[in-house]
Amino acid sequence: MSHRFKALLFASALVFHLPQAIAQDFSTAQKDEIKKVIREFLLENPEILAEVQQAYELKQRVAEEKIRTTALSQLASDIFRLPGDAVVGNVNGTVTIVEFLDYNCGWCKRSMGEVAKLVASDKDVRIVFKEFPIFGEGSEYAAKAALASQKQGKYWDFHQALFSAEQQVTPEVVDAVAIGLGINLEQLKKDMEDPAVAATMVKNQQLAQSLLLTGTPAFIIDEQVHPGHIAYAKMAEAIQSVRDAGGCKLC
Repeated sequence: MSHRFKALLFASALVFHLPQAIAQDFSTAQKDEIKKVIREFLLENPEILAEVQQAYELKQRVAEEKIRTTALSQLASDIFRLPGDAVVGNVNGTVTIVEFLDYNCGWCKRSMGEVAKLVASDKDVRIVFKEFPIFGEGSEYAAKAALASQKQGKYWDFHQALFSAEQQVTPEVVDAVAIGLGINLEQLKKDMEDPAVAATMVKNQQLAQSLLLTGTPAFIIDEQVHPGHIAYAKMAEAIQSVRDAGGCKLC
């Protein structure tokens, strides 16, 4: 370790770690000199900033994983088997995938094809859809309508059709899609106001917060949280890993 680097560490400790009362003992000139040493060292060795950033990001990931692991264990029932959520595929499947989604999310739209392929190819998978509208009024309306469509047995068709819309999903687009599928729009709107629909959406927002999910899509496959889009092959691989390990621990 070079003398200059030791000086930097010492100076950093003085600036960042000493109690304020002690730090006040330094004169303004001494503090300015310490800052100058640190600045010059970082300018001469900018790669240290990248190392610090990487260490910080790793520390953050480890902390997030710990929080998510705890939340998964404590909230497994609501994550995998909340009564108001829509379920497709094999409702008695031995492996469950949970997806948090928004109908105005481009990556969710891309994921739709991957999920549909999984439903068609794996007859022992249970898919739970958690409506998590984060893109405004249209998304919230669509989420309520999708949950309400379960009462008419149309959720899966409605879900796919909403993601097939070429334009932004607005209340008008949602209504048009519903009519096109033969859904009774008047009844749908009544069912959208069912307190159970609002309760399901609130619960899923709380779950997303507990799991540190800030965007969509986000997938949960047993004990693993996968923020972001997942390709079909990765989904299938994750499911097989759960089976190879003896089955679901949580799902």
